[in-house]
Amino acid sequence: MSESSVPQEDLDAVEAQLGRVPRGVLAIAYRCPDGLPGVVKTAPRLPDGTPFPTLYYLTDPRLTAEASRLESAGVMREMTERLGTDPELAAAYLRAHESYLAERNEIDSLGTDFTGGGMPDRVKCLHVLIAHSLAKGPGVNPLGDEAVSLAARGELRGTAIPADWPEYQGPLSEEEA
Repeated sequence: MSESSVPQEDLDAVEAQLGRVPRGVLAIAYRCPDGLPGVVKTAPRLPDGTPFPTLYYLTDPRLTAEASRLESAGVMREMTERLGTDPELAAAYLRAHESYLAERNEIDSLGTDFTGGGMPDRVKCLHVLIAHSLAKGPGVNPLGDEAVSLAARGELRGTAIPADWPEYQGPLSEEEA
């Protein structure tokens, strides 16, 4: 899939969201319920050859702001702690990492097992995890799914996040999220 296969109107919308010309866009990987692009799928190498390991990139400013808010609230720390104590969660997160890596390598192998977001050992970027979950749907990335569910507690459900996204019933307190 080449960059030219993405409709220009979508590239223009992503440019407006990012405030810059998007690079290496292969597809709109997730479209928000209100019709706006929310996540792009990017080439593992940018047009100038620079490696870009982030396969799914969050573009909708509402989603990026909420990901930043959740990060500031300490959600990443709590998730990382749970990875160390919950072997089932750690195994599911490892599978998400392996799936992400395999999908990216099908396009172009960068010769690295780095995927993004801290996978598979920690959580260091909710933007990447939310983008991955929105692009692939619930059930692929457990911590991305949780982050989307937390983001959906506010006004984003039905506008930037699907109205039917599963609600999160986990260990975070209201203050943490």
